[in-house]
Amino acid sequence: MSAAAVPNLIEMPSPKPRRASRSAQRNVMSDLTPDELLAVLRAARQSSVRDWCMILMAYRHGLRASEVCGLMLDDLDIKNRDVTLRRLKGSMRTVQPLYEQRGQPLLDEVIALRHWLKQRPNDGSKYVFVSQRGGRLDRTQFFRLFQRYAEAANLPPEKRHPHCLKHSLASHLVAGNVNLALVKQALGHRSIGSTMKYVGTTDGQAAAAVKAAMADLF
Repeated sequence: MSAAAVPNLIEMPSPKPRRASRSAQRNVMSDLTPDELLAVLRAARQSSVRDWCMILMAYRHGLRASEVCGLMLDDLDIKNRDVTLRRLKGSMRTVQPLYEQRGQPLLDEVIALRHWLKQRPNDGSKYVFVSQRGGRLDRTQFFRLFQRYAEAANLPPEKRHPHCLKHSLASHLVAGNVNLALVKQALGHRSIGSTMKYVGTTDGQAAAAVKAAMADLF
């Protein structure tokens, strides 16, 4: 029966599709392939040593935008080549090495930090990453600069958010068969459940791992 035949019949509007919440969008955050990561780092280094160093440290240590912006000079121990990480959102305070990378200088944060600290304006700020005008960079500025380099590297829009760097570290460690307990420690998580939110594996990866384990056992 049509609405025209029954005057009192009210047609209800079709429900609008619901947008995914921000938390749901973060849970499906894309990670960068190794080649994509290198492309972003290359674009940053060509433009700014500071930006290269920031992006590299955010990736190497799985840092949020606010955490990399909050790094202080006192957190760095260049002589012993380590960094103290004061993470947010209930994550752990950890001390991790400053990583070198033979054969791939784009991934060598010891080199990146040395270059940046030579250029860094002496403005009296306690923060590692400051602007040319002085004062620390904030998370919004870091988001914009990462977005710019990701676009220059021809990354798709869903990979132009700096939080992709933390997801990328987790994904790359898992792909390298690093134990999940060590991935958890590298990301600074207190709970393995938090780590699992960042980890995505395929059927192919699982099958390869099972095959390798069985070959070792039998």
